[in-house]
Amino acid sequence: MLKQIFPFLNWRIGKGDIRADLIAGLTVALVLIPQSMAYAELAGLPIWMGLYASFLPVILAGLWGSSCHLQTGPGATMALVLSSALIPLAVVGSVEYAKLAIQLGLMVGIIWSLIAVLRLGFIINFLSRPVIEGFINAGGILIAVSQINIILGIDQANRNHVLTDFMSLFGELSGIHGISLLLGAISVLILLVGRRYVPRVPLALIVAASSTAIVYFLGLSNPEHVLVPLAIVGEIPAGLPKPVWPIPTIETVWNLLPGALIFALVGFIETSSVARGIAARSHQKLNINREAVGQAVASLSSSFSGGQPVNGSFSRSALNYASGARSGLAAVFTGLFVLIFLLACTPLFYYLPKTVLSAIIISAVLNLMNLKKLASFMKVNKGDGVAAWITFFATLAFAPHLEKGILIGASFSILFHLYRMMHPHVAILGRHPDGAMRDAELHQLDVARLPLAIRLDGRLFFANISYVEDQVHDAVDQISDLRYLAIIFDGINDIDSSGIEMLKELYGQLKHRGVQLLFVGVKNPVLQVMQASGLEAVIGHENFFGTYEHSQKAVIEKMQSTHVYSI
Repeated sequence: MLKQIFPFLNWRIGKGDIRADLIAGLTVALVLIPQSMAYAELAGLPIWMGLYASFLPVILAGLWGSSCHLQTGPGATMALVLSSALIPLAVVGSVEYAKLAIQLGLMVGIIWSLIAVLRLGFIINFLSRPVIEGFINAGGILIAVSQINIILGIDQANRNHVLTDFMSLFGELSGIHGISLLLGAISVLILLVGRRYVPRVPLALIVAASSTAIVYFLGLSNPEHVLVPLAIVGEIPAGLPKPVWPIPTIETVWNLLPGALIFALVGFIETSSVARGIAARSHQKLNINREAVGQAVASLSSSFSGGQPVNGSFSRSALNYASGARSGLAAVFTGLFVLIFLLACTPLFYYLPKTVLSAIIISAVLNLMNLKKLASFMKVNKGDGVAAWITFFATLAFAPHLEKGILIGASFSILFHLYRMMHPHVAILGRHPDGAMRDAELHQLDVARLPLAIRLDGRLFFANISYVEDQVHDAVDQISDLRYLAIIFDGINDIDSSGIEMLKELYGQLKHRGVQLLFVGVKNPVLQVMQASGLEAVIGHENFFGTYEHSQKAVIEKMQSTHVYSI
């Protein structure tokens, strides 16, 4: 019982494992520290809220989660989701804005808890992978575009829409800050090239530290030394985060609920995908419900310690795995190294230029984007491809209200799959040269007529019975003097009451036309429903067959005519 409540007690860690986790934890921390500040800036929050979210939440997620490699904390995509939820409710950068972020984190933690307790992991199926990819790619563009003004050193105080704000920059190019642009561009280049050739080197921290030193020693932020000072981070509060009381009012809950649901749902899918992907490589058995517990504890702890909302990170989890982490202890070490930074090192980053934080953000999201993958969905399934591109363009169009884009994409995806379920594949079969019964139209085969064989693929339920019934009658109408019709059921896994009633009516309609209905290859779960409903008795047990060949043999034996039928 105790090990169920405290799953980390089940860890079996040797001395070699501790060393490996220590190295991996340090490696991830060196990347997490500058990223957390950058993602807080991206979300419109004080940068220390990103650091606070990288201490206790990271440790607790590692202790209570099931993955040996998942790293939790602030993320680029979710920072954009967060800001889209808060911008309509408060002024970016205000105390009220930060307070709402903390309260939203509490609500996300509660939603994660409900997912874990009620075992609602299946909800990830409501957002398909193409929808998520469309959202991530559009979000990546929006994130990158939103940082360009900072790279250029142009202040845009009144922000309305990411893309329109970007267009307005063309009228303000005369105000470009040369040093800001140079530092930002060089940082992006180093981070992108370095990620490809030296992925394990903590380049983000190196770039942040070196640029901070350059600004300090050259006095680039001092108005006495330069005409236009470079924008810097400024003072970062040192020490442990102070506990906060994040309980919102009922009105606030109502206002934050849509954003919290979107954050929790997208974050859950992203976290689950990351954990599953790395578990597949490491051959680790993953428990999604336990992962939900870990993320719930992390979100709640971040809220009560004044941090921004968190979720599982793809890039840092992959780095953790590549660095040789062997257990959740690596995440514990990551959080402890962030704690050391909070206690002793925050003054060192007073002169960190904001253009470098933007460069860190841009390089991170550019590595997440993959427009070729969106194109590949169209090749696999046109419906999935359309859903991906609809999500992509809707997210861009409705920014900063990103929830509208993902809801539109998810709605289309669900409706498309409902449409497919309402129009299952109904095939008239013929005998293939390899001896199997296959789709006659697809393989250009002669239609088998003794008996005529129709195969149904998919679930038979209330939404598609009219379509199936029409398809069967259309097939029967194509052949004159038809006396026997075999419905091949080996592609049907489920049937409901409406499907049963349709089959009874179909049996009567065909009998009136002089056509005997035969059922072939009915699976046991479906057969049990047919027996319980009395359909088997109506059709007649003698008209149920295991294979088409059995039905064909029985029909031939019944034939009393000397008429030649093509088989």
